[in-house]
Amino acid sequence: MRLRVFAALAALSLGALAGCGETGGTTASGSLRIMAPAAPGGGWDQTSRTAEQAFKTADPKRKVEVYNVPGAGGTIGLAQLAGEKGNGNLLMTMGLVMVGAIEQNKSKVTLAETTPIAKLTEEYEIVVVPAESPYKTLADMVTAWKADPAKVSISGGSAGGTDHIVAGLMAKAAGVDPKQVNYIAHSGGGEALNELLGNKVSAGISGVAEFAEHVKSGKLRALGVTSGQRISGLDAPTLKESGLDVELANWRGFVAPGGLSDADKKSLTDLVTKMHDAQPWKDAVAKNGWIDSFQTGQQFADFLNAEQTRVKGIIAEMGLVS
Repeated sequence: MRLRVFAALAALSLGALAGCGETGGTTASGSLRIMAPAAPGGGWDQTSRTAEQAFKTADPKRKVEVYNVPGAGGTIGLAQLAGEKGNGNLLMTMGLVMVGAIEQNKSKVTLAETTPIAKLTEEYEIVVVPAESPYKTLADMVTAWKADPAKVSISGGSAGGTDHIVAGLMAKAAGVDPKQVNYIAHSGGGEALNELLGNKVSAGISGVAEFAEHVKSGKLRALGVTSGQRISGLDAPTLKESGLDVELANWRGFVAPGGLSDADKKSLTDLVTKMHDAQPWKDAVAKNGWIDSFQTGQQFADFLNAEQTRVKGIIAEMGLVS
């Protein structure tokens, strides 16, 4: 009888020890949290929630939760991530916007304090105006822009982010001083969209997926896209077609907290790879017009380093940083 009791207690102890791994590292059935460092409704939030569904298909036993930490182009979320050092059950969605925001906001926390996991997608930007706008073409907007830059208000994501960079590059190509751009920054795509639908701003810039349905419904008018060629299924010329030599693709990916063990880094990378290969993710990429640009490991780390150098140069030229 004593042997049976001892065996039962031993089994319970082993089970408890196994469960402890859920908070100390990435386990086969542990929970996973995904931080979207922006308000609901934008590209990071959309990417995070799409990934959440794909994770659940790829690993049905795992509990996955998305939460939002808006503000300052994602740098508030980045600071929180830095405080989770060694946490192998946490991912943060990020991308080109955050690279620019770190410079723009002079963030004390940088991407050097994260663990690069994977680059996921690229997406082109779209320039839109409200349906009631007097600007029927990009040339109309440029004419008004040159006459009085302050009167052309442009709504978009965070200051120093992709949308802001596109606005600055467009201004430069149009012969307008980038420092004169009347750019209205928001922490999430939903706020920018509401201003456009309410006819409160002259124009808006965001990822194609965020505005495409409203363009197709007639609520917004597309003036141009930042791709090299027209995008299938979307009635919009490229900026180059319309006379502005601007081409730019936004990108998004996952990073984890710094200080991960090699085992946790590999486990997270393997999990994200399974998510990427799951059918819900593939379907979402196709539906949203995203470009699959999957990279992991050193390849993604090298890409991040190169992007930080490139974006720093662009926004310095635009006068967004001193």
